[in-house]
Amino acid sequence: MTRKIAFYGKGGIGKSTTQQNTAAAMAYFHGKKVFIHGCDPKADCTRLVLGGVPQTTIMDTLRELGEEAVTTDTVVSTGFKEIKCVESGGPEPGVGCAGRGVITAINLMEELGAYSEDLDFIHFDVLGDVVCGGFAMPIREGKAQEVYIVASGEMMATYAANNICRGLLKYAEQSGVRLGGIICNSRKVDNELEMMEEFVSALGTQLIHFVPTLFREITLFKKPSLTKRQLSSTTRNVTRHLNMANLPRKF
Repeated sequence: MTRKIAFYGKGGIGKSTTQQNTAAAMAYFHGKKVFIHGCDPKADCTRLVLGGVPQTTIMDTLRELGEEAVTTDTVVSTGFKEIKCVESGGPEPGVGCAGRGVITAINLMEELGAYSEDLDFIHFDVLGDVVCGGFAMPIREGKAQEVYIVASGEMMATYAANNICRGLLKYAEQSGVRLGGIICNSRKVDNELEMMEEFVSALGTQLIHFVPTLFREITLFKKPSLTKRQLSSTTRNVTRHLNMANLPRKF
């Protein structure tokens, strides 16, 4: 059975870096088949897995070539350890709604059969600064079964994480979505670990892992961090939690 996981978090928190390294570890250490669907207008949710190469987005293809040009061959790329990757993209600056683009892109991928039954994991990498209807689609319509939020001890990152949880609570009953936990990407804030432990306790969830500051440096390598000992250990710890057979409990 395919597990569908959404990664949310404030822009710049390291959400996509964490998500891609988790996908890489799933494929590398556990032999899992993973599909990443980037739902961020910046279209950078798959760049590490693709070796730093920017990907043609679904929305760009729709605008320039029309809907008939959107096929799995034209918009889905294969990266590290055969991980499949697609980017929703977004509208032209000042025109349209990026959230609507997420809805359109996910529906098109479903119609094209991109989310095949042989996949072990589908990752939806979703911008979490604003939990509008479009960006909430993976949790509102049951596209994702589980949600993991990347946060830190910084006020705005915690604020965004709390807003995302409020959105989850709103849709939990109708879609059955579950909050798996919080991944803290450290920013060296004073008493950061204690703050995050108190935060997850207030939410009634778990702290999946406290990621050291070193983890952020991997964006410079333009590839998943499976070679450095400490980084590899961090990624494997996050993966171990997500690879457990038991799904997170419902709200």
